[in-house]
Amino acid sequence: MTLEQLRIFVAVAECEHVTHAAQKLNLTQSAVSAAVSALESRHTVKLFSRVGRGIELTDAGRLFLDEARAILARTRAAEVALAELSGLERGTLAIHASQTIASYWLPLHIVRFRKVHPGVKIELAAGNSTQVAEAVQHGAADIGFVEGRIEAENLMQQAIARDRLIIVADPKHLASKRRISASDLPNLDWVLREPGSGTRSEFEEALKRWKLSIGQLNVVLELPSNEAVRMAVEAGAGATAISELVAARGIALGKLKAIPLQLPERAFTVLRHRERYLSKAARAFLDEIKGKSAH
Repeated sequence: MTLEQLRIFVAVAECEHVTHAAQKLNLTQSAVSAAVSALESRHTVKLFSRVGRGIELTDAGRLFLDEARAILARTRAAEVALAELSGLERGTLAIHASQTIASYWLPLHIVRFRKVHPGVKIELAAGNSTQVAEAVQHGAADIGFVEGRIEAENLMQQAIARDRLIIVADPKHLASKRRISASDLPNLDWVLREPGSGTRSEFEEALKRWKLSIGQLNVVLELPSNEAVRMAVEAGAGATAISELVAARGIALGKLKAIPLQLPERAFTVLRHRERYLSKAARAFLDEIKGKSAH
């Protein structure tokens, strides 16, 4: 059994799809399948069951997943300990972030940090807020960034920047032609992020202020990324609530129009595990953000 096999097994378990895991790991599908098959044949155990086009963990697979994650977390901790001996001259910083933050807010900070600490390699992975929290909990990420807060007692959470959701639509859409109130929202078509995303959760909370729920809206599309949502809305599929950062370019180009219905600000929150050591690289990266964040 190798660490690479464990890494592949965990990725397949989390994606519940061999092809998606291969894309996440930048490996071929055959290499991923071979690694899983090697584990199963070597130990005479079935780790996955095929269900339609996807796969799901067997009982044995679920038990093994906890052990595999623990081993990878300990390996990562050992790597951090060795890297600490060389200060910030080298090492790796694993960051997981929600899609809005990873695509529109973090890159500038990563570039600034790398200019000061070129020997530190940053591994950035994007997912929804639930996935980011799980990565920090399981030790796959040193730190995580999400919108809002996460319900998890083993995670330390600190607001580190501010953002605002706005409601936008294609300029030709009904919502863009007149001033609307909250009571008009159920009459619109909506394109939203998937359940579990920070953007979706924050919008659901905002709706409560107007005594509304997602169930009262006509949700015509649920999509897994900000870019997919933005493009669908630009094509006229309906309205959406997304970050100002995501919508800015579309608004500037006239492809989107903001609907004058204000949503509350939300925090960008950094997550770290309460019981795990925070590396010098992670501390230095957070110092860079706190010192130079424009939000």
